[in-house]
Amino acid sequence: MVTQSIPTVDLSPFCHENGGDEAVKKRAIEEVGRACSEYGFFQVVNHGVPLGLLARALELSQLFFDYPLEEKLKASPIPGAPLSLGYTKQIEHLTDNNEYILMFTPESSFNVYPENPPEYGEVLREMFPHFKKIALIVESIISQCLGLPPNFLRDYNNIRTWDVMAALHYTPATDGDGNVSGQSEHKDSNCISFVYQDDVGGLEVNKDGKWIPITPNEGTLVVNIGDVIQVLSNDKFKSATHRVVRPIGKSRNSYAFFYNVDGEKWVEPLPQFTEAVGEPPKYRGFFYKEYALLRLKNREEPPARVEDMINLNYYAIPTLKNG
Repeated sequence: MVTQSIPTVDLSPFCHENGGDEAVKKRAIEEVGRACSEYGFFQVVNHGVPLGLLARALELSQLFFDYPLEEKLKASPIPGAPLSLGYTKQIEHLTDNNEYILMFTPESSFNVYPENPPEYGEVLREMFPHFKKIALIVESIISQCLGLPPNFLRDYNNIRTWDVMAALHYTPATDGDGNVSGQSEHKDSNCISFVYQDDVGGLEVNKDGKWIPITPNEGTLVVNIGDVIQVLSNDKFKSATHRVVRPIGKSRNSYAFFYNVDGEKWVEPLPQFTEAVGEPPKYRGFFYKEYALLRLKNREEPPARVEDMINLNYYAIPTLKNG
């Protein structure tokens, strides 16, 4: 690993109802653009998500995941749910060591909330719209970073039923443990991801073949762009490879908000990054649901060889070489 850190951006100018200083906004947009080009990751402060709510959510998460498995399984997904909404423990034969709670928007009838701790379900429901609000702000910033109108991505991606929030728990590694993977290296399939992590650490991003630890900072959200942005921008912004390493003797808790596109949305390189600039598209188009299900199959039925895992290369258009 290298002693390097990803950029941190102050979002306070974008969170004021009466609008912030335009010059400050412009600088922040430039910072986000550089971060998306160089890392695919950045951190944000003054993001508007109540810090007290985030702290309480981490406390309740720790309490819940410390319960016996029998208690946690009371929040198991209901049959017929489109995702494993509710409590799930990572499949035993996988190398990753984590468990989690997933939820759609609070209005979804598929959500399953823990009975205990008693206030946990309400805190989860309260957090979701705060993450959605900051996602809309960051989405607008990324639109502008790409040279698109501020509302371009919002208009393109205006159905919010596929957004997902997760409470994640990574079990501690032990001395001599041959496997310290909490979440093996991967790229996110979605549009934009947000992570709030406790002070344990373990989240790392790969840049130029080197792993950079994302040091936890109180009140800070980690943001990364996903495969959808990479395809739409025809590789102008790239989804970054990242992982979670389990620290020795310490469990890790975090929250992730996955800002998705609708499953029926057709995803392909935008003409602004192909025809308009004389560049061929680097990916064939696909419905997001198709790609999401292929990525889910990676997790539930992992192939024997790592190189057979489905990723964005599945849709890549081969480059023709002269001669």
